[in-house]
Amino acid sequence: MQLAQILALVIFVVMFGAIIWGKVHRYIPALVAALLVILVVFLGVMRNPGAVETVFGFSQFARISFWLPGHAETEIVRGINWQTIVFISGMMIMVEGLGEAGFFRWLCLLLARMVNYRVIPLMIVFMLLSGFLAMFIDSITVILFLASVTVELARLLRFDPAPMIIAEIFASNVGGAATMSGDPPNIIIGTAFGFTFTDFLLNTGVIAWVGMLASLAFFYFSFRRTLTSGHQDSDADTYPGPAEAITNRRLFLAMALIFLLAIVLLVTHAQTGLSVALIGVIAAMLTLAVSGSRAVSLLKRFDWRTILFFIGLFIVVGGLEETGVLEVLAGYIADVSGGNVGLAIALILWVSAFASAIVDNIPLAATMVPVIASLSSSYGFSLETLSWTLALGTDIGGNATPIGASANVVGTAIAEREGHPIGWGKFIRYALPAMLLVVGICHVYLLLRYT
Repeated sequence: MQLAQILALVIFVVMFGAIIWGKVHRYIPALVAALLVILVVFLGVMRNPGAVETVFGFSQFARISFWLPGHAETEIVRGINWQTIVFISGMMIMVEGLGEAGFFRWLCLLLARMVNYRVIPLMIVFMLLSGFLAMFIDSITVILFLASVTVELARLLRFDPAPMIIAEIFASNVGGAATMSGDPPNIIIGTAFGFTFTDFLLNTGVIAWVGMLASLAFFYFSFRRTLTSGHQDSDADTYPGPAEAITNRRLFLAMALIFLLAIVLLVTHAQTGLSVALIGVIAAMLTLAVSGSRAVSLLKRFDWRTILFFIGLFIVVGGLEETGVLEVLAGYIADVSGGNVGLAIALILWVSAFASAIVDNIPLAATMVPVIASLSSSYGFSLETLSWTLALGTDIGGNATPIGASANVVGTAIAEREGHPIGWGKFIRYALPAMLLVVGICHVYLLLRYT
């Protein structure tokens, strides 16, 4: 390997180690690593300022195809994927507005009342709600609100919320695998290769919801005794009603309409020709417009650290791509698979699944996107097949441990804060077998449909 390749790889590995270490927020090692890639690898060793320009890719904003791609073939981006950055930023602002309006709490309490506050039906409908919402908004946000309401209901109904939170986390990651706008890995994959919401829905969506049904059965038999052991029936009228979540009816209705509009635009963006970045901007602008004086507060709560993490991550992965490290990895996968697409599917699916159980699935997906692009162009594998395989592996594999996906970290943190800690042993005891079950189903499906 050349010196530039070695340095880029070392910087990447150290960044990953710092993220796993978890003593500082993940955006810090990502930005430090990005700076080292620019100064040491691109400018110091390679002496190639053009590589810096390519990785930052600010010229993307000036292209009409960035905002209105229509049906043109999408150019594969090397470096920062600004479609992903702009879309996630816009959706974050919309989600903050939905939370401010009480939309998520209202939805949870409405479903709780529909099942008459019975614990096992509550777990089932909350898992379905978690999976459904995660198809359209970040699973982190889904769990943030759902876990909080679960803890509140657990106090009233006198049951341990930890098992239900584990089930909700699992459902959010499985549901997020169903669409392009679900989990961040899908956004990265979709915007990199120009896939649409419908492309994901017709491919990963089918198997994700088969996996969801398997997950429902697994967690029902795992937790049915645990959740009902401490529950005491009482008058449902004593529990909080959905109306209590709405403090401003006008804002609530406006945000609900914006949410529905965002869903419609995402589902139809292949037909309308709108990019996901433009959809994110539309959702954010409408949210700020209807929020009035609350707009400043929403912007102050904007999760800028996650956006900086994405930017730093894309630059570091761009370093691996510009130096040719990822081409070497693609060649290794091709050699091991022997040109057999079935072996390539197995390798990408299970390696990405187990890797996502150990490290955050976002950097893993960003790293693997150029790898599968190289596999497709150099060795003739179907890019679509490899993309669906990578999406399912990273999304569902992240379920296995408390740190495998961002939603896991958020959900377990809420449980611990409320006095119901979920340790590694307890989480893995249930989540790992469920992950193996669903990934196994995915493997069979991918082989039957694409080989």
